[in-house]
Amino acid sequence: MTEPGDHPLVTAVKPLVDAMGAEMMEPGRAGRDDVVLAWEGEDVIAVRLPQLSDSLDHILAALERGHGMPLAELDRKSKQSVVRTLEARGAFSVRHGVETVAGALGVSRFTVYNYLNRENASKED
Repeated sequence: MTEPGDHPLVTAVKPLVDAMGAEMMEPGRAGRDDVVLAWEGEDVIAVRLPQLSDSLDHILAALERGHGMPLAELDRKSKQSVVRTLEARGAFSVRHGVETVAGALGVSRFTVYNYLNRENASKED
């Protein structure tokens, strides 16, 4: 039998699991809220999804890596783009999401709301 880490399903889903900040484990360790993935009827791997607040931190860290610098050092246009990306990914549905994003961007909550309002106004045009 193939070890779970070598299984093609694990190889296929690992980038997604990493991007979400989730954790993979043996299916036998899965809890009630974990997602067990099967291949041809056999449980191969379980995925423990992160808490939403942890996901936001993970997304912010990934955006920093993608920009190659702290988000607070980005120019205004880039910060607006980050806010659009975060809105599309549901960051502002997380409790204290605006405050968390504002802190990461080095701006006020008011500024984040302005970026969101500007984006929503342009969608209506």
